[in-house]
Amino acid sequence: MTIGVGGSTITAELDKIQDMTTGVKPIGLAEYKARIEKAAQLLRNSNWNALYINAGTNLHYFTGTAWNPSERMVGALLLSHGEIVYIVPRFEEGTFLKFRQIQGSIQCWEEHESPYALVNQILHQHGIDQGHLALDENCPYFLVDELQQANASFQFENGGAITRACRMLKSEAEIAIIQRAKDITLTVQKAAARIIRPGISVAEVTDFINRAHIKAGIPSGNYFCIVLFGEDSQYPHGVSKPQNLVENDIVLVDTGCKLHGYISDITRTYVYGSPTERHREIWNLEKAAQQAAFEAAQLGTLCGAVDDAARKVIAAGGLSPDYELPGLPHRVGHGTGMDIHEYPYLVRGSQIPLEIGMVVSNEPMLCIPGEFGIRHEDHFYMTENGPKWFTQPMPSIDDPFGIAP
Repeated sequence: MTIGVGGSTITAELDKIQDMTTGVKPIGLAEYKARIEKAAQLLRNSNWNALYINAGTNLHYFTGTAWNPSERMVGALLLSHGEIVYIVPRFEEGTFLKFRQIQGSIQCWEEHESPYALVNQILHQHGIDQGHLALDENCPYFLVDELQQANASFQFENGGAITRACRMLKSEAEIAIIQRAKDITLTVQKAAARIIRPGISVAEVTDFINRAHIKAGIPSGNYFCIVLFGEDSQYPHGVSKPQNLVENDIVLVDTGCKLHGYISDITRTYVYGSPTERHREIWNLEKAAQQAAFEAAQLGTLCGAVDDAARKVIAAGGLSPDYELPGLPHRVGHGTGMDIHEYPYLVRGSQIPLEIGMVVSNEPMLCIPGEFGIRHEDHFYMTENGPKWFTQPMPSIDDPFGIAP
């Protein structure tokens, strides 16, 4: 029997979990101000007059204002000298003030008015009559189209180069939040493994994982959850009609939570019962590919080369060196922070060099059609000494959580 899998109950495991969020601090005002100044400097370096930041992750990242995007324009203009001007529907002004963290003037528009023309007015008020405007890369097309029509004297460009340059490099405060979120999810993963039993449904495990995250201090519960048994595990993001667990089946659990705006994301794959030789072969190959990617991830190494390193090991193990199956059908990893998938990506051909502060997943999943899939997913961040794991990879298929002495 796999060590650490099965043998407990939902009630017993929930009773063990305590609040794990104490002592970890959210991002402070000083850091938000530093982010704004860095972005403003990048604007000046690019000779751009302003960056429009739309509601959503980027607005939250730069100003601390958590506001979901919708069909109404809500956002901020960051001018190249560092001033923030918020653009908000008049009827939302009072609510917006409750969410705003960084001070800045608020310009409002009524329901019958054009917020896109308001952008033009704001720019003119600041002596900007023409030039280059950068747009949040997450702006929907309707917003981009309306802005271009209402601001014909300006040239619009993708502002992703600015937002990515800031968000890719995590601060010590960001790393600390992510680490705690990872610690919480790993605790939940271990507890979920202990409640596994033959006949258990995906819905039961998913519900437990949500409740366990809440017990650990995350009121919103799990941010996402993928639970797969047996042959279903060959499909990276799940199936429409999941099967219940059968003795000696593969169990794949991919889940995470959000703490102070930052996301955890950990996958564990193990066997309930006794692994077959085929299970063991692919599990160990997956582990070797993950380790090869980690060792390749040195400062200055291109992200594409990390993907290459994992595929070299997979090919040596007799599987496809490309995306065909059996093998690894997707990239090796993705950046994670306030979004579950963000730059940089560990993908073939990426010319982005690894730098201090980058946070990425390492998950070279192996999919075996008609049999099963194995995904080991741990994240690491880049330090001055190279990569450092947030969570240690699984040591063996017989003891996936490293319980045995």
